[in-house]
Amino acid sequence: MRYSSSRKQETRQKLLDSSREIAKKDGFDATGVDALMAAIGLTGGAFYGHFDSKDELFAAMIERDLELSRDMLGGNADSPPDHVAKRLRGYLSSAHAASPETGCVLPALGPEIARASPEVKAGVERTLKRLQRIWADRLGDVDGGWALISQCVGAILLARVVESDRTRAEILAASRRFLEKALQTPHA
Repeated sequence: MRYSSSRKQETRQKLLDSSREIAKKDGFDATGVDALMAAIGLTGGAFYGHFDSKDELFAAMIERDLELSRDMLGGNADSPPDHVAKRLRGYLSSAHAASPETGCVLPALGPEIARASPEVKAGVERTLKRLQRIWADRLGDVDGGWALISQCVGAILLARVVESDRTRAEILAASRRFLEKALQTPHA
């Protein structure tokens, strides 16, 4: 049975969205095609009607996730001056640390991205450079964009690897205070 191109696109989008959540929670490499497809109510055999390989799905998933993060964190020309500070508070929250499946892909799948194909890593680099430029422009500091990204990803990663809620909260609060000071410091 042939499906319309719009239904095929809807199914592809469902697969991307579902895979993003599953992979960030359980790891992409550890999750098979059958499990990814079962999550949207289809069989593993239907997968290849949407992607040529699991690696192609991974690349599309990472690209989409990073673009969403870039848009959310970077804002646009109409965003208020305190946009970065507000987004950082949300990013560096206990809720974000506790929910890898709905959060940033970098702390959740960073090691898998590092082992991915050169094409996947090049796509990640392009998206990160766009976010870095947005933040650098807002801060008036080229290094500041990279430092913000690094601090955020590192803080969430550390908050996720510790056992106690108290230490998790200390890591996140310290990172928020550090970045708030950095954002208030005039840059030359």
